[in-house]
Amino acid sequence: METSEILIKAGQLILSLSILVVLHEMGHFIPAKLFKTKVEKFYLFFDPWFSLFKFKKGDTEYGVGWLPLGGYVKISGMIDESMDKEQLNKPPQPWEFRSKPAWQRLIIMIGGVTVNLILGFFIYSMILWQWGDDYLPIRNAKYGIYADSLAQSIGLRDGDHIIAVDSVKKEKFEEITGDVILNQAKTIQIERDGREMSITIPQGFVNKTINKKAPIALPRMLSILDTVFPKGNAYKSGIRNGDRVLSVNDTAVTYFMDMAKMIKRQAGKPVKLTILRGADTLTFNPLVSPKDNLMLGYSINKQLDVVHVSYTFGEAIPAGFKKAISTLVKYVQQLRLIFVSPEVKASESLGGFMSIGSLFPSVWDWQSFWELTALLSIILAFMNILPIPALDGGHVLFLIYEMITGRKPGEKFMEYAQIVGMVILFGLLLYANGLDVWRWITSKF
Repeated sequence: METSEILIKAGQLILSLSILVVLHEMGHFIPAKLFKTKVEKFYLFFDPWFSLFKFKKGDTEYGVGWLPLGGYVKISGMIDESMDKEQLNKPPQPWEFRSKPAWQRLIIMIGGVTVNLILGFFIYSMILWQWGDDYLPIRNAKYGIYADSLAQSIGLRDGDHIIAVDSVKKEKFEEITGDVILNQAKTIQIERDGREMSITIPQGFVNKTINKKAPIALPRMLSILDTVFPKGNAYKSGIRNGDRVLSVNDTAVTYFMDMAKMIKRQAGKPVKLTILRGADTLTFNPLVSPKDNLMLGYSINKQLDVVHVSYTFGEAIPAGFKKAISTLVKYVQQLRLIFVSPEVKASESLGGFMSIGSLFPSVWDWQSFWELTALLSIILAFMNILPIPALDGGHVLFLIYEMITGRKPGEKFMEYAQIVGMVILFGLLLYANGLDVWRWITSKF
C-alpha cells in the first residue's frame, strides 16, 4: 500500500473518531451542565503530561491531547479515569457529581451512549436520503456465483444459483454471508443446471470464512473490463474501460475470475490478451506485475440489474432507524459468536486501530466515510454500555444498584472497581493493537 493511501485511510479514521468522541463526550457534558454539575475538563484525545492545545472558558478547560485513543470529560466529584482522590477526600460540594440525585447522575452517565445511538440513526437516515440504497437481488445474479476454493470445499461450484440459507429464501445477495456466519447456518439451498439441491455447511466453515474476510460467494461476472486503472500495465499497453477479454494466451475465457486467475499465473511475464472492443478484435501483451497484476476491475452495477431504492426525507428517517437497529443486532450477534461458537477464535476476530483504519477506502469517499462512521457510532454505544467498571455501563450498573437499594456503593469499592476496569480495558487495548502489529509483521494487512 502506498504512503498516500495509508495517509488517506489514517485521515478518515482520525476524523471519524474525532467526530464520535466529541459528540459522545457532549452527551455527558450537556446534561452535567443542565444539572449544574461542574465540568473541569473537556478533551479530545488524552493528555498525559501535556496537551497540544487548550483554553479555559468558565469552569471548564477545553483541549486536544496528544494520545489519540479517545477523549474524556472530567466531572467534579466523580470517580473516573483521572483517579483524583484528593478531591474525593473533601466534603461533597453542591456542584459535584456525587452530590446530585441518582436519577440525574444516571442521565449524565447514559448521555454519551444515547448520543452515539442517535448519531448512528441520524447518519444512516441522511445516507439513505442523499444516496439511497443499492442491492443485488439474488434472482438478478444471472451468471450464478463464483465459488473460490473455500466455497468449493463445501460443494459449491461456479455458476450455482443460491436460493436460500437454512431453507429461508433470501432477497439480497449481500445478505448471504452474514446469514451463514451470524446464524451459524447448517445448509445452503442452490440451483445447479436446473436442479435444486442442498449443500451442508460443515463445522469449522464459519471460522474459515471469518478469517478469509471476504464473502462466501461473489456474483459471477463476464470478463468485461469495467475498470482499467491508469497506474496498471494493462492501461499502459492500450487496454481501456469496456474492453472484453476473449482469451488469455489463446485460451478462451468467459468470466472475469477465471481470467484473473489465468493472468495471475503469468506474474512477472508478458501475457497475451485478445480483446473485443466494439466490433474490433485486438491483441495486447502487457507485462503482469507480481505485486498488482494488471489492475483490472469489474462493476456489478454495469453488468447486473442492481436495484436502487431512493428515499424522501420522511421515508429516510424510519429507514435509517431500522438500519441502525439492524446494525446493532448484527454486531451483538458477532460478539455472541466469540463466546458460544467453538469455531470462532477471539484472537482472529479482534482488532485495534489498524484493523479499524483498514476498513476505510484508500481514496476519500464521503459515502463510505459516513457509512463507517455510523457503524462505529453504533459499536461505540454498545461497547460503552457494557457493565464493566471504567466504562459508562459500569457507572450505570452501580447507579441502578443505588436506586434499587437506596445505598451508594462505598467510595473505596468504587475506586478499586475503577482500577480493575481500567486494567481490563488497557489490557484489551494493548492485546487488540498488538494483534494488529503482529498481523502487519506477518503481512496479513
